[in-house]
Amino acid sequence: MQRLATLFFMGGATVLLSFTVPATEKPVKATTHATARAAVIYQVDSQQSKLSWLAKKVTGSHNGHIGISAGQLELDNNVLKGGSFTIDTRSLTVTDITNEASNARLTGHLKSDDFFSVEKHPTAQFVITSAAGKGGANYDVTGKLTIKGITNSISFPAEVTVAGGKATAKASIKVDRTKFDIKYRSSNFFENLGDKAIYDDFTIDVVLVANAK
Repeated sequence: MQRLATLFFMGGATVLLSFTVPATEKPVKATTHATARAAVIYQVDSQQSKLSWLAKKVTGSHNGHIGISAGQLELDNNVLKGGSFTIDTRSLTVTDITNEASNARLTGHLKSDDFFSVEKHPTAQFVITSAAGKGGANYDVTGKLTIKGITNSISFPAEVTVAGGKATAKASIKVDRTKFDIKYRSSNFFENLGDKAIYDDFTIDVVLVANAK
C-alpha cells in the first residue's frame, strides 16, 4: 500500500488530507517446465530369443543355432533408437546332421580355430549405430558386428514391433566370414578347392524378444 497526502486552504485554515492507494502489483510470469521423456529400455529375454545360422558350400549346406546370452533394445515412443545383443559362441549347435558322431565332428570343427575359435572368443556382439525408419515396423539398421575380436560395420533390414510391454525384433543378416578372419576353404583365398569350397557368406536369422525394464 502507498500513502499519499495533500494540503487544502479553506477559510484561512490549512487542512491536511491523507489517503492510501494500493500499490501496483507486478504481474506474475507463468513458468513452464519441459519434462524430457526418457527412452524405454527393453531387456532381452535369452530364453525366448533365438539365433539360427545357415552356411552353404558347393555340395550342400548346414544349419543350426547359437544362444543369445544378453541384450537390450532402446525405443522412444515405440520407435527403435538403439540396442545390442551378445552371442554365446560356445553354445553353437548343428541341427541338420542326425548322426551323433558326424554332428559332433562338424560342431567341434566350427568351434575350432578354423572357424569361430570359441575358446579364445567365447562371445560375439552386435551394437546398433543407427536405425532408419522405413514406415510401420520396418527399419534399415546399421551397426558394429564383432566376431573373433574383429569388428566390422554391417547393415540389414529389420522389423521391430511393440505390444503389451514387450518388444520383438526380427532380422536376417548376411555375414561375409572372411572379414572376420574365417577363411577356411574360401575360394577367394585358396585355389583348386573344387567341390570342397565353402561360400564366404553365411546367414544368421535373429529373433530378439525383450521386456520393458
